[in-house]
Order: sequence, then structure tokens, then C-alpha cells
Amino acid sequence: MANPTFSRNPAFNGRGGAPTQEVTPESLQAMYNAPSATAVDTGRMTYEDTITKTAGLFAVLLVGAAVGWLFPALAIVGAIVGLVLGLVNSFKREPSVPLIVAYAAFEGLFVGGISAIFEAQPGMAGIAVQAVLATLVVVGVVLALFRSGKIRASAKATKIFMIAMVSYLAFSLVNFGLVIFGVLDSPFGLRSGVLGLVIGALAVLMASYSLVLDFDFVQRAVRTGQPRKLGWQAAFGLMVTVVWLYVEFLRIFAILRGSD
Repeated sequence: MANPTFSRNPAFNGRGGAPTQEVTPESLQAMYNAPSATAVDTGRMTYEDTITKTAGLFAVLLVGAAVGWLFPALAIVGAIVGLVLGLVNSFKREPSVPLIVAYAAFEGLFVGGISAIFEAQPGMAGIAVQAVLATLVVVGVVLALFRSGKIRASAKATKIFMIAMVSYLAFSLVNFGLVIFGVLDSPFGLRSGVLGLVIGALAVLMASYSLVLDFDFVQRAVRTGQPRKLGWQAAFGLMVTVVWLYVEFLRIFAILRGSD
């Protein structure tokens, strides 16, 4: 009796409209010996693909940063448009590649422009290089600790992180308002002196845990075979966190060098 699975399959019964091929023991053995489909073949997310997407976004950011460095006035444009695109990308149900790439470009304008502005201040030469090195060190340390299993995301830590983030954003909005309306003379507002250093250190800790969450997202997505397009979402999240970390270090070093 014929196998019912083969009998119902057009590839075997000749009713699928395509010419049939004789099934021989040799052809069956060749099918068994063929390599299994990889995650790429099945459209699943992989570490390699996510790394490629992340590197591509940072390449776009660096190009934008070079333009912003040459034309610092574009920093405000990059900040506003980058903020809008960041919010849009954060709340979209499906990752949009054009919007994510656009975010990287405008965020590059902001990063390059703000770095040039800091560098132009008296006594601030080389501050951008310091901030870049500090950022790379933190990213490398967090990644190494995460890969070794020394640090992991947890429900309790994430809850504390969310409370701290809401508090940080509320403080930042109040501080921004005080500076804009002239209540405080310092460009950093309340984030000056010792208080500024303390808040900066807390922000670096929050950004570091945000990196842990980003790495955890990638790891879980790959292990559970999530769609490949989520690699763009992971790359976007990593970029947001790294830029945040860089800006915090830029501000900390400026305070340490005596800029109010």
C-alpha cells in the first residue's frame, strides 16, 4: 500500500501540473544527506545578521556625525527630528527600516554637532574622544559580563529600572524648563557641580542596564526563532542606548573640566 502522505502530495502523484521525477533510493539518500535549513534560510533572526544591521546603522550615524561636526548648527535639527523619529520607531508595532535609518542619520547630526560645540569651549579640547572611549569601555564590559552570565536582566531589576527612568525623564523635563525660561543661568541647569556628577553617574548605570536589556532581547529573540526583521528593532535599541551613554559621558567630563 502506498504511503498516504506521498499519495496526497502532487510532487509524487503527478497531479500537481509539474512533471514528476522518479523516486529512487539514491535520491532519497541525497535528500537525507542534504544540510538542514539554517536560520537565514527560514527567515529567522541570527546574531550575525543583527550585528550586520547594527554596524550598518552606526555607519550611517558616523556619516551624519561627520556632517554635524562640520556644521554644528545642525545639532538642533538632529535633536528635534531624531527625538520625533525615536518616539515613532519606539511605538511602531513593526520595525520600519527607512525610519530607523533616518533616525540614525539625524541622530548622527545631533551627536556630531553637540560634540563640536563642546570641543569649541575653552578647556574642552579632546572631550569627545574621552566620551567615545568611555562609551566603548562600558559597552565592552557590559557585553563581556552578559556573555559570561555574570549579569542578567531580571523582573525586579527591570521594575526598578523603569521607575528610575520615569523619575529621570521627569527631572530632565523640569530641568530643561528651568533653563529655557531663564530661571537657571547654567546651560546644564540643576545638572551642575556635584549634583550633576551624581545624576550623571546614575544615568550611566541606567544606560548600562539598558544595554543588558538590549542584549537580553537579542538573545531571547534568536533562541526562540523570531522573524529576521526584529534584528532592525534590536539594532535601533542598541543605537539609542549607546548614544544616550555617550551624551551622558560628554556631560560628565564637561562638569569635571569645570564647565557650568
